[in-house]
Amino acid sequence: MPFESGLAALLALRGRQVVMLASGDPFWFGAGSVVTRALDRSEWTAHPVPSTFALAASRLGWPVEATPCLGLHAAPLSRLRPHLAPGQRALVLLREGAAAAELADYLAAEGFGASQLTVLEALGGPRERIRQAAAEGFDLTDVAHPVAVGVLCAGEGRVLPRTSGRGDDWFANDGQISKRPLRALALSALAPRPGEMLWDIGTGSGSIAIEWLLTHRDMRAVGFEVDRERAARARGNALALGVDHLRVVEGRAPEVLENQPLPDAVFVGGGLGTPLLERLCGLPAGTRLVAHAVTLESEALLARVHGEVGGTLLRIELAQAAPLGTRRGWKAHYPVVQWSVTL
Repeated sequence: MPFESGLAALLALRGRQVVMLASGDPFWFGAGSVVTRALDRSEWTAHPVPSTFALAASRLGWPVEATPCLGLHAAPLSRLRPHLAPGQRALVLLREGAAAAELADYLAAEGFGASQLTVLEALGGPRERIRQAAAEGFDLTDVAHPVAVGVLCAGEGRVLPRTSGRGDDWFANDGQISKRPLRALALSALAPRPGEMLWDIGTGSGSIAIEWLLTHRDMRAVGFEVDRERAARARGNALALGVDHLRVVEGRAPEVLENQPLPDAVFVGGGLGTPLLERLCGLPAGTRLVAHAVTLESEALLARVHGEVGGTLLRIELAQAAPLGTRRGWKAHYPVVQWSVTL
């Protein structure tokens, strides 16, 4: 049962002196923020003790400030994906003992079966036990809850780059995808800042929204997609790359934009039209807009709005080397016009 479903019983005691026992530091992947957001600041006092992460780091000798710490009690194991690189460490909290084997299987499936797992059970208590095993061939069948796992990553799996403009093959797609160089230019123009919200209109494979979310752990994004299959594919890509909090809304813009949380930045990769641009130009001052156009009609639309609203108009022409008989030549892509503006 999700933790939040028990809040009603706790809040029913509001006004009385109540003690709630939570494990470790309640504000370090704990229950603290979930409970206190429903209370006034004068209604609660916290008395933290060493968290599971602190205990695990002290057993392993790992510096917490340099080690990604993930609470995966109710989150998919793929949240670990951006952190998988040979030699890198991570501390992971799991929902139950059986999830340790699931973690090992996940690492092996991603090509990191050589990773060394340190399984830490019931830390700080009389049942404390610490054991090690490789992810590939993991054979610990009696792991007890509560459990944390220290991951020392090793193997030959693909490493997800940190920079924008990741390879197109990271994203399942049907051809409707902002190609790698264009995606890098789009993210540069969108200029993501921690904690911001993006609208990705015509999200397709979700690549722009996913790369936005990968820039910082506190980023938020909504993808809008009229095609149901593409919307499902975008959700799958987000899950696989560790940003399952991408929300994909099915529908046609601008109608689908109504009653959505206001964005800090907007990317339009499809569905350009006068009604949509008029709706976007009515967003609050300071909102950053970036739109890409490929057709002559959409180019003309961006040229007109650029003249009316201002901003930057950039024409992008790319060509790749390709076989040309027995030699090589340049194969040009369709030129793309990018309009970017801060309202």
